[in-house]
Amino acid sequence: MALKIVASQCTVCGACEFECPNAAIKMKRDVYVIDPAKCTECEGHFDSPQCVAVCPVPNTCIAA
Repeated sequence: MALKIVASQCTVCGACEFECPNAAIKMKRDVYVIDPAKCTECEGHFDSPQCVAVCPVPNTCIAA
């Protein structure tokens, strides 16, 4: 399973992009998106998804 970013809530702060251990988060057309082929929800790296942990807006990184 992968996560997605709710574009309407994203503040484009960039915090998630740098925390992703799989480089799954990239800027696309002025918003951040998560590549589902690369997203592992940080399994094997951390106890919880890092994008969720660092996002300043609750419920912006959610299950796809």
